[in-house]
Formats: sequence, C-alpha cells, structure tokens
Amino acid sequence: MRLSDHVAEQLCALVQQRQLQPGQRLPAERQLAAELGVSRVALREAIQQLSSRGMLESRMGSGTFVRAPAALWSDRAISPLAPLLRDDPQYRYDVLEARQIIEVSTAWLAAQRATDQDRDNIRRCFDAMLHHQQRQDGDNAARADTQFHLAIAEASHNVVVVQVMRSLFDMVLNTVAQNRREMFVHKDPKVLERLTQQHQDLMQAIVQGEPEQARAVIGEHLAFVHAKLAEADAEEARQQRLGRFSSTQHKPFT
Repeated sequence: MRLSDHVAEQLCALVQQRQLQPGQRLPAERQLAAELGVSRVALREAIQQLSSRGMLESRMGSGTFVRAPAALWSDRAISPLAPLLRDDPQYRYDVLEARQIIEVSTAWLAAQRATDQDRDNIRRCFDAMLHHQQRQDGDNAARADTQFHLAIAEASHNVVVVQVMRSLFDMVLNTVAQNRREMFVHKDPKVLERLTQQHQDLMQAIVQGEPEQARAVIGEHLAFVHAKLAEADAEEARQQRLGRFSSTQHKPFT
C-alpha cells in the first residue's frame, strides 16, 4: 500500500471522527502533518487523491476544505442494508457474522503491523470505553466500543479492509448499542466484566505483537456476544409466551 493511500485513510477518519461539514476548513498543512505523523509531501498527495474523488477541495492561499458530507463517503456501501436492519432486528446476527469474517483477520494483521501511533489510538479508545461504562453512559460506551474495533482495523494497514469497516461504522454502532442493551437486560455485572476483559486482552495481544492470541481473543469475544444475544432472544420469547398464557388462563373454556 502506498503511503499516500494510508494518509488518505487517516484523513478520511479525521473528517468523519470530527464530523466536519462541507465548507469547513481542515487544520493547516503543517499542523495536520504533525498530527498525523506524516511528511507534508505525503499529506499533499493524500489531499490531492481525496480532492480528485470529490471529498476535499484545495483553495489556493486559503487551505483545504471539506467538499462532500462525511456521511456520504461511505453511505453508498451500506445504504441497501439499512432497511433490512431497520425492519428486522435479527439481521444483527448477519452483522456479527460479517464482523467475525473481517475482524478475525484485521486483529491478526494489526498485531503484526501496528505502529506506536496505532497502539496509542487503540489504548485511547479502550480508556474512553471504560470511562463511559463507569459513568453508565450506554450510548457513548457503544460509540467508544465501535471506535475501538475500528482503530484495530486501521492498525491492519489494509486500505480495503479499513474502508469496508469504516463504511460499516454506523451499522456496527447501531448493532453494538442494541447488543449492549439486550445483553445487559438483567443487569448482570459479570457480562460487562467479561466483555471488558475480552477487550483488554485483545488490546494487549495487539500491543504486544501476538497475532495468534489476537485472533483467538476476537473470535472468543464475538462468539460470546452471539451467545448472549441468543440467550436474550430466548428469554424474550419465553416472556412473550408467559404473557400470552397469563392473558388467557382466566378465560372460561367455550
């Protein structure tokens, strides 16, 4: 992968994470290069690449500006799936299955390719997730959870995989939030403790450069989420059956 491709992905992430809108100006070139940890030459090549794709616009003497809404940069990939997820929550299992296919490989690659900056980003996302969990802020905990997994994908340095994961971001965020709500329906602290430990083990495997361990941990994590969701669905079905029985048990037979 060319360096400019990787820098272009970093720029995409920056625009999306900061929710910059069309017409808004990116930081000055010197500041942006320092923030991304790249040379100004590589940064210029990346800006030119994104400008040719209609995402950014360089104005002589004024700087670089966002041209298209960040949401549109990836919406095309997932727009056909949005109605499915909205109309049938069971499609979250398809999202989990897709994540299993993608993230087992990205965790393995990230453990081999992560830079110091990647490792710091993964740690920051993990710490943010812990912070929001301690404050019982479910929405922001779900967002930090998703950002954690996206940071791992970015550490794989595979431009195609990163774009796929970023395209799936909103979909994954919605399913992570829903998954968390349903898994915690009984307020069992052991579920959250187990998930947190899995995230920590995954982070450590990547930071310590252990690809096989990283692959094993992400597989265990996603399998655990799947099992807990299945339990929650089974419990909901049981409660619905009980509700139907309760509503009819006092009616006389005719």
